[in-house]
Amino acid sequence: MSEYYKHDHLTGFGGVAAASPELGKKFFDWYSAVFAEGALSEREKCLIALAVAHTVQCPYCIDAYTGESLAKGADLEQMTEALMVATAIRGGATLVHGMQMLEKAKQLGV
Repeated sequence: MSEYYKHDHLTGFGGVAAASPELGKKFFDWYSAVFAEGALSEREKCLIALAVAHTVQCPYCIDAYTGESLAKGADLEQMTEALMVATAIRGGATLVHGMQMLEKAKQLGV
């Protein structure tokens, strides 16, 4: 059985907009600008991207930003902490929605 997510898709990602090169260029120029050194370092931005990649469950992004985080000087402990932050936020967001359940239960007389 072939894999749905293929590692070689990452290397060909730039060609995804071949049918609309002007829009593709705008996106990739913007994308590059977002990850350029600024108020946050490139390493910090890669760690954020790695955490977000786990939150949105994008295997391409997890693959890419694991490598990029390491290349920018992050270590496995920092990457794991970023993952745990993402996990805490996602878990907390799930849990806080329980307030809707409690409110509805109160409305129903429970």
